[in-house]
Amino acid sequence: MLRPHKNLCRFINGLNHDQFLHCKRSASSYQYNHRNHGEKENVPKKDGNEEPQLYFYKSRGQHILTNPRILGSIVRKSAIKPTDTVLEIGPGTGNLTLKLLEASQKVIAIEIDKRMVEVLHRRVAEHKFEDRICVIREDALKCEFPRFDLVVANIPYGISSPLVAKLVYGAIPFRSATLLLQKEFARRLLANPGDSEYNRLAVNVKLVADVEHVMDVSKRDFVPCPKVDSSVVIIRPKKEIPEVNLEEWRSFTRTCFGKKNKTLGATFKQKRMLMALMNSNSESFNGRGVEEEGCSSSSEKGFNSFKEKIIEILKSGSFEDKRPAKLCNEEFLHLLALFNQAGIYFRDGSELQDAERRALADDAYGSELED
Repeated sequence: MLRPHKNLCRFINGLNHDQFLHCKRSASSYQYNHRNHGEKENVPKKDGNEEPQLYFYKSRGQHILTNPRILGSIVRKSAIKPTDTVLEIGPGTGNLTLKLLEASQKVIAIEIDKRMVEVLHRRVAEHKFEDRICVIREDALKCEFPRFDLVVANIPYGISSPLVAKLVYGAIPFRSATLLLQKEFARRLLANPGDSEYNRLAVNVKLVADVEHVMDVSKRDFVPCPKVDSSVVIIRPKKEIPEVNLEEWRSFTRTCFGKKNKTLGATFKQKRMLMALMNSNSESFNGRGVEEEGCSSSSEKGFNSFKEKIIEILKSGSFEDKRPAKLCNEEFLHLLALFNQAGIYFRDGSELQDAERRALADDAYGSELED
C-alpha cells in the first residue's frame, strides 16, 4: 500500500530549505487528499514547476534508515577496504550508499524502483561519486550479480530469505554480507538446535556460512516507521564446507523439517512421504515404483519392504526417536550419509532454484507450523 510520511524530509540527508518545505507540503497535501477524497485520490496535483513528489511503498519494504549513527556503525562493522567493490541491494534514496562510496572503491547498487534510482543518481552526482557507482535497475532475485567483494544492505523484509539463499548458495565468492534484517528473521537465522526459532533456513545457511549478530536497530530509526524492530547480522561464507551434494542436502532437510517437532520415525513412516521417496529412488530398487492412488498386491510388498529399510536406517543411527528441532548439522550429515550408503537419495530432478528459495522463505517465516 502507498504510504507517505509526515517526516518525509528526513529520508534525504542534506536537503536545502526549499526542498525541505517542498517535502512537508507533499506530505501534508497527501494527508488532506487521503482524508477528503479516499485512497484513489492520494496523489496530490503538481504545479508545472514543482519537483516530482516521492512516496514510499510499505508493501515493497521501502523503509529508509535515517539514523546517521547506525549508518556509520554498519559501515564500520563491515570492515570495508579501500579496494573493495560493495554490492548494495535496495539502496533506496542512498543514505547508506553515500557512506559506502566514501569507504570503498566501487558500489554496485541494485534497485528496482525507478523513482529511487533517479534520487540516487542525483545525490551521487552532488557528491561527485558518479564514476564509482554502478546502478542496476532490476529485481535482485532475478538478475545476475556482477563480481563483488562483500555485501552491505538494508534489504526489503519480503525478500530476506530468498536473497540470503541466493547469496550463500550462489556461484560468486564473497568475503561477508552485512545485512539489516527484520529482528524476528535474524533470530531465526541465528537459532541453534533446541531454540524455538530453530528452522530449516538456519540449518541450510550454517552448513555453508557463519552468522554473527551485530546490533539491534529500533523501528524509530526508519522512515516510514515499520511495525517491527530490526537487527544487523554479518554472514561470512566458510572456507571449507562438508562434501555433500547441496541440492540433495536442501531436499533432505526439507523432508526432515516438514514437521520439525515430530520424531524422524513418525515423519518417515508417513505413507505419502514414503511413496514419493520410493518413486524418486525407483531405479535403485529395480524400478519398483508406487502409484500415489494406491498399491497393487505386488507393489504393496515392495512398498512394505522399502518402509522397513527406512526404519532400519533410522534405527542404525539411533535417529528414530530424535526430532529435527534438536539436531545439529553434523547429525543431519550423518543421517544423510546413512541413507546414501543404503542407496537412498533425496535429489529431486524437477526442483527449480526459484522454488527452492520460496521454500526457504516459507521456513524462515514459520509457515512450517509443527504439530
